[in-house]
Amino acid sequence: MAYLGDMLVLGLGASGVAAARYCANLLGDDVASVLVVDAADTPALRVRAEELSALGATVSLGSDTMAGRFDLCIASPGIPPHSKLMSAARECSARIVSEIEFAYGRSACPWVAVTGTNGKTTTTALLAHLLNSGGIPARAVGNIGTPAIEAVADCDESEVLVAEVSSFQLALTETFHPRAAVLLNITPDHIDWHGSFEAYTADKIRVFENLTANDVAVVDVDDDGSAPYADEVEARGIAVVRVSRDRVHPRGASVVEGVLSLETRGGLIRLVRVDELRIRGPHNVSNALAAAAAAHSLGVAAANLRWGLKTFEPIEHRLEPVGEACGAEWFNDSKATNPDAVSKAIASFGDRPLLLLLGGRNKGNDFTSLAREASENCHAVVLFGEARSELASAFTDAPIEVREAETLARAVQIACELAADGAAVVLSPACASFDEFENYEDRGRTFKALVASLEGREAT
Repeated sequence: MAYLGDMLVLGLGASGVAAARYCANLLGDDVASVLVVDAADTPALRVRAEELSALGATVSLGSDTMAGRFDLCIASPGIPPHSKLMSAARECSARIVSEIEFAYGRSACPWVAVTGTNGKTTTTALLAHLLNSGGIPARAVGNIGTPAIEAVADCDESEVLVAEVSSFQLALTETFHPRAAVLLNITPDHIDWHGSFEAYTADKIRVFENLTANDVAVVDVDDDGSAPYADEVEARGIAVVRVSRDRVHPRGASVVEGVLSLETRGGLIRLVRVDELRIRGPHNVSNALAAAAAAHSLGVAAANLRWGLKTFEPIEHRLEPVGEACGAEWFNDSKATNPDAVSKAIASFGDRPLLLLLGGRNKGNDFTSLAREASENCHAVVLFGEARSELASAFTDAPIEVREAETLARAVQIACELAADGAAVVLSPACASFDEFENYEDRGRTFKALVASLEGREAT
């Protein structure tokens, strides 16, 4: 592979540590030096810094400056483009890329990419499951939990890497070229990071940037944000599979008489009934259609698609059932970090009594529409964390019970008091987790532990 030279890694999150470790292991061969910089300085970061130092990397914590010149900078997705750290990196780096771009450039295996504001993780995991069900070795990587560069170290041409890619990662791609690219939806999110919805959208659609006539784009055309790009990508001579729950498109993926189906050159392929899916909600019907379309484009037969769709289980932090307590069933939807994701959660429960836990740190979103929808579909909401005052303002004069709590733990206690018999209590926060937790996984697991401590308690 190509000589890398002097390397700069920004951020000691999961992808930053993985990239730094990969580069440090190449010191003396493809890499001349590795400098890792993180503006924060915590006990957890110091542990990671010690590991990397032992491998030969230089680590600087608590600083947003760096000295030297670097051939390549790998930037972690959590670092905003307008931050002092990123500005300093631009001054001293010949190129700045994301970990996904770096991993792609170091790999020999084929890639598939899944992006969208919501639904990425479920669709990525399901797509990998469908490929494996069809005898095509596949691994889910990226935002789903395993940094892509870790998989690249032992991946070969026989395995497909199915990457969940965020707008942060796509913003710093240059050559990233998946064989199939899935765009699920585009709704306002991460405006604080990108600066505008237009910039956020532009970064999302970079997933199609390097596709050719030999590739496939899968686009959910029920979503107003993503739908226009189906025509735009198709105009470049790229095959497009349009996904729609409501309408059958030529060469599309849709629901026909209650059955998930693919329209192909050979005719309609009927897969499974909607009620045979184990994942909940109309949005997951769309996710399943997108995953099936992408897997079929890569060669998975209909029989294998049917088996895979029927056997795929809900994944952690995405409308995950976590127990019964206080007369209600509780669900962990901690990954729902924006209002649109919460809207999808609400739609998943139909007429069932619903209590929502909303809160955390706002990412620049307006909660007005969410408050209106929640007021129409829930019997109560509990607002918690840093954004509770902003949320409470949106719920002014709401015709439902609205309570506030400083912490998630207190919010769970209040929800237990308010829970109606047979209700669904859903942590679907509409906010980031960083006011109280390390990440949404930490928040979700804390929630599950709190629910476990309630189990057996009757409704009050």
